[in-house]
Amino acid sequence: MGKLSLQEKLALLSDAAKYDASCASSGTTRRDSKDGKGLGSTEGSGICHAYAPDGRCISLLKILMTNFCIYDCAYCINRVSSGVARARFTPEEVVHLTIEFYRRNYIEGLFLSSGIIRSPDDTMADMVRIARMLREDHNFRGYIHLKTIPDAAPELIEQAGLLADRLSMNVELPTDAGLKAYAPEKNAAGIRRAMGGVRARKEAAAEKSHTGKRGAKFAPAGQSTQLIVGADGANDATILQSSTRLYGDYKLKRVYYSAFSPIPDSTAKLPLIKPPLIREHRLYQADWLMRFYGFEADEIAPDAGMLDLEIDPKLAWALANRHAFPVDVNTGARAALLRVPGFGTKSVQRILAARRNGALGYADLKRIGALVKKAQPFIVARDWSPGALTDAANLRARFAPPPEQLSLF
Repeated sequence: MGKLSLQEKLALLSDAAKYDASCASSGTTRRDSKDGKGLGSTEGSGICHAYAPDGRCISLLKILMTNFCIYDCAYCINRVSSGVARARFTPEEVVHLTIEFYRRNYIEGLFLSSGIIRSPDDTMADMVRIARMLREDHNFRGYIHLKTIPDAAPELIEQAGLLADRLSMNVELPTDAGLKAYAPEKNAAGIRRAMGGVRARKEAAAEKSHTGKRGAKFAPAGQSTQLIVGADGANDATILQSSTRLYGDYKLKRVYYSAFSPIPDSTAKLPLIKPPLIREHRLYQADWLMRFYGFEADEIAPDAGMLDLEIDPKLAWALANRHAFPVDVNTGARAALLRVPGFGTKSVQRILAARRNGALGYADLKRIGALVKKAQPFIVARDWSPGALTDAANLRARFAPPPEQLSLF
């Protein structure tokens, strides 16, 4: 294969980066260049957003530094035994692309991941060099997310955290057994140790010294990770339980879920599970319920351990626990209101505030912004009672999509 142009590398390595799901720019410190000094912004002003085929909104230049890799992870399209076309950016090329894309208002920052070339340390050193050139040589104030390499030297990861807004390390699979089976060159304990190091360094940076000063900011937008869904056969309950531990142990900002795309290569010996993107979507919804609504993993995905693909997890829980309903919107506790389908955290907060001034009716709930048609069977209001609707045998059918005739051709 001849030498690739910069445009050809960009086409190849931006497409290869689509398997990395964790690219959100929320949570960092506010920083811009309105004073005329530097380049970029961590805020979304003036950004032309792009949308990936699966619906994700992408406002970062999201690329791999290279898709060459010395590892042979069975689930990865870029593993060493794969026959995909290969390319590699130099650090200078990544910096050039980031600056030029920002100047054209295409992006708000950089999401950089990479295959492992030569060694974890060599690869991580190049990624740190890119971030340092952006920050120090070009005074770039936009958002930088680095996908760090757990096996790299701790001092390299520390340098990355001092330059980037967010760091992430891929746990990859929800169980240690799965990782050992399909990525034997990776070490689950080593990944956890590196993630723990990032958490400790971030917490240390937040502490004040004896003079009252804080240390240099370290990954101000936090740490995240990614779980691949469907590559190892783990059910949804196992995935959500793994997420719960990750959030608790490492104070993660996000766990991202990436639906496994079967690789057209006979050497990849993986379970024949092809989860649709709707499963990934349901896991994100379940994750949200655990983080903001007080649900536990075993509540959301009990018994068979799989989420219902036809209805959202909150509604599925409500239908399976009808004894908890209806909830009186005028007397119910916040925790109970949060479990009502159609009520979000903001609408619950508004309900709690509004009912201090008098009993709420059906129309009041609509004005508040609650999805009352969804909530109807599960609530009591001043002028509304669901009667027998809560226990109706056909209640699920009211919400589930109608059956479709599958095409024969």
